[in-house]
Amino acid sequence: MARKIGSRYTAHQILGRGSAGTVWLGEGPEGPVAVKLLREDLASDQELVGRFVQERTALLGLEHPNVVSVRDLVVDGNDLALVMDLVRGTDLRTRLDREKRLAPEAAVAIVADVADGLAAAHAAGVVHRDVKPENVLLDMQGPLGPGGAHPALLTDFGVAKLIDSPKRTRATKIIGTPDYLAPEIVEGLPPRASVDIYALATVLYELLAGFTPFGGGHPGAVLRRHVTETVVPLPGIPDELWQLVVQCLAKAPASRLRASELGARLRELLPMLAGMPPLDVDEPDTEAEEDAGEAAVPSGPVASSRVRRGAVPLVPGAKPADSNRDTHTSMRVPAPDELAGGARGTARAPRATGAPRPGSARNRAAARRRRVVLGVGAVVLAAAVGMGAWAATAGDDGGGSAPQDTKNSAPSSP
Repeated sequence: MARKIGSRYTAHQILGRGSAGTVWLGEGPEGPVAVKLLREDLASDQELVGRFVQERTALLGLEHPNVVSVRDLVVDGNDLALVMDLVRGTDLRTRLDREKRLAPEAAVAIVADVADGLAAAHAAGVVHRDVKPENVLLDMQGPLGPGGAHPALLTDFGVAKLIDSPKRTRATKIIGTPDYLAPEIVEGLPPRASVDIYALATVLYELLAGFTPFGGGHPGAVLRRHVTETVVPLPGIPDELWQLVVQCLAKAPASRLRASELGARLRELLPMLAGMPPLDVDEPDTEAEEDAGEAAVPSGPVASSRVRRGAVPLVPGAKPADSNRDTHTSMRVPAPDELAGGARGTARAPRATGAPRPGSARNRAAARRRRVVLGVGAVVLAAAVGMGAWAATAGDDGGGSAPQDTKNSAPSSP
């Protein structure tokens, strides 16, 4: 059913849903557009509406081939909407879900495109703050690049900043998607351009491996891993590429590359990646860590300790989005002593195909089975020894010989 968005646009059909709102295929004075209609509870927040209008100039002025341009911002009654260029294609999450992981050449080409878009945004003073596969669109009508990659465009600029109003998130709160949050955000520092680099490096790792380096389990455990754990190497990729990933996942923001540097360095590596197949690694088991809630507790209710990645709403009390990854979370900042304890176990390490991850359910089950076998063996051995001793004693009694004085049968210990 068509609906009017302001006086200039008409929304015809839903293209997708996210934690912040619904994306519609729309029509405007200049042709087809994408309209992101923010949630009604957000539109009723007058402070957020004011911030929305304040961001208008920055968002409308951001023009780059690798950025989905915002054409208009609409504030009309209960409607709060971003009118954007329509990209004929799909998002990177959809492709990743379908293929599990990408060939290194295609993954690097896509991330280089996104880095170029971020470089333009950062030069304009805009930090994205929510870089993840859901916010990367692939233009299926654009020319194919290295590895057969379609042009990649970053979307949803400004949405995280709009949502992150002082009323909703004081200095003790975190807004973002747990798997992609830079450690300085977890520690309560203000987000700067370097947080986008960290998130983009996380996306690159995910495209190569099929899983994020610090994700899995309770959101609190994920946040603590970002601060305390070191990224585990991925087997089978050139060292030059791995060093880039490690540098951009550095805990210290100043150690990371700038977006323009990252894009240029990635494009330099493309020739050596030509023809490389996707990596052959198994995804680590995703388990809740029962004690992780001590590190960072969600501000909204969590139904179970087994929380799927992303299954936390943007606004406390709201229902999760249709896509279990296209979400944000609002959590309290962990205290220094909580972070200093370190996460349980190790980071989500890649492992040989079929092998259980240390600390995983499969690994613990195998350990329990080994303990049971060893325990049964010990009981049998003890029983055998006992029977032998009884038989020996019985034989001595039957022969009428006097018992030996065992005190002097061996030298005494000094």
